[in-house]
Amino acid sequence: QLRLVESGGGLVQSGGSLRLSCSTSQFSIDVYAVGWFRQSPWKEREAVACITNEGRTSYIEAVKNRFTISRDDAKNTVYLQMNSLEPEDTARYLCALPKDQAMCHYPDKIRSGHYWGQGTQVTVSS
Repeated sequence: QLRLVESGGGLVQSGGSLRLSCSTSQFSIDVYAVGWFRQSPWKEREAVACITNEGRTSYIEAVKNRFTISRDDAKNTVYLQMNSLEPEDTARYLCALPKDQAMCHYPDKIRSGHYWGQGTQVTVSS
């Protein structure tokens, strides 16, 4: 029943920006690494970014230099700032605690997580 809640998605044109939020009022996430994932009907779910409890960040190559993951533990929230969005970024974005917390340093290898929410849709038009 415990779950994270994602928000901030929407429809933007290519080159636009969005900031996604991941939070919950049910438990504190300050001691956990948190990852952002995305999935679409034509592509398997993949982690795109991860942030450790200490604030160390990691990204897959496809989003590096365009996306920024951050956290505000006082607000119990993790953010994903997405700039220079491309149609290929269109997907439902979800956050979760990587099942293997140590894999936060290697987001391309993260395959599972805990406390998934419903996700928030990001659609980038040409």
